[in-house]
Amino acid sequence: MDIKNNILETIGNTPLIRLNKITKAVPGTILAKVDYFNPGNSIKDRMALKMVEVAEQEGKLKPGGTIIECTSGNTGMGLALAAVVKGYKCIFTTTDKQSKEKMDILKAVGAEVIVCPTNVEPDDPRSYYSVAQRLAREIPNSYHFNQYDNLANRLAHYETTGPEIWKQTDGKITHLVCTAGTGGTITGTAQYLKEKNPAIQIWAIDVYGSLLTNYFRTGEIDMKEVHPYISEGFGEDFVPQNYDMSVIDHFEQVTDKEGAIMARRLAKEEGLFCGYSAGSCIQGLMQLKDRLKPDDLVVCIFHDHGSRYVGKIYNDQWMMERGFMEVKTFRDIINGRGIKQRLVTISPENTVTEAVELMRKYDIEHIPVFEGGNPVGSVTEGGLFQQLFSNTDIRQAKIEEFMEKAFPVVEFTTPVEKLSTLINKENGAVLSKDELGTYHIVTKYDVLQAMGK
Repeated sequence: MDIKNNILETIGNTPLIRLNKITKAVPGTILAKVDYFNPGNSIKDRMALKMVEVAEQEGKLKPGGTIIECTSGNTGMGLALAAVVKGYKCIFTTTDKQSKEKMDILKAVGAEVIVCPTNVEPDDPRSYYSVAQRLAREIPNSYHFNQYDNLANRLAHYETTGPEIWKQTDGKITHLVCTAGTGGTITGTAQYLKEKNPAIQIWAIDVYGSLLTNYFRTGEIDMKEVHPYISEGFGEDFVPQNYDMSVIDHFEQVTDKEGAIMARRLAKEEGLFCGYSAGSCIQGLMQLKDRLKPDDLVVCIFHDHGSRYVGKIYNDQWMMERGFMEVKTFRDIINGRGIKQRLVTISPENTVTEAVELMRKYDIEHIPVFEGGNPVGSVTEGGLFQQLFSNTDIRQAKIEEFMEKAFPVVEFTTPVEKLSTLINKENGAVLSKDELGTYHIVTKYDVLQAMGK
């Protein structure tokens, strides 16, 4: 029988999967090392377990102790799994730019999570680095793992990730492409692969706003390179000790937008529901494709699962708010609103007063008048104001006496440019039905919001 004694024994031996569509025009064979198949859904399970084992061997983590770490989420998950099996407590510090899903998952496996501000210097007492260090000093029988400078991080990948890739490719790998964060994954894997074949090219993918690329090129730490970025799980505002830049051949930077868009493409075109860094990894590869030859074999590291980003890069509203996704159609505008609210309507039999109350309650200016499930007219704030101003006695009159013409009904795929021609001074909104037959409304304000992004 093939039975695992606990969840930790399922870490590693993740699949290598060929990319077929997105990289069709890229020379060579492009493969993804998909590490969301680890039990904690990320490659960080490997180094988390290794760091715990080394800490136990060195006597730094004792029975009943508390694991303390600053994490963007994935390392925390790996440590939390180890803690559950081995009987430790966990306290994690993270930044306020990390997805809510990551924090909720850590709490689900019993960890305490402390959220710290992103836009502060690493040595600021409020930073998630500094808070973790302080907690380790204050809490008895605790150990701060410090994945950035803990060399067990890169050792885990030297011992597992590198050998797996070498074996899975029969030693034919020519390029490794990996996002650069703590430095453990890319350095440890590269050290092993370079020992096997020094000609293997190691390409690190970084994000604009991180200082790692400039440090690689100049050997100098230039804080002027550092500025806030949205990408999660890679990029740094300091140089962790896990880095050995001598085993890296090139650094390539990508934008927040391009990484997010590419992650969504991986899900839709390859069926790989991955995290932010996977999209950035492939985007970086696409920027470097002219360096590849038809007989090259490229392995890209896909660190984690997309479930941790459903509130961010896989959320249309989040993408549109940041200008990452073009608003092209009526459907895009509706999707960009986020939480779907039912269409507020009124019948011809309702009174003027009831219409005014609805406008006040929902803070809207346009209400379609429906009868028998179909639009037959409309009422607007401007129109009712004129009527009431002329004759206040109409407050209990029926809407059918004062309603204006019905708003135009368009296809759900109508382009925004077309909507802008239909909405004018006399007509303040348009309606459309989605695939389920539910009506939605788009107003002049919605179009202006969409076209202004």
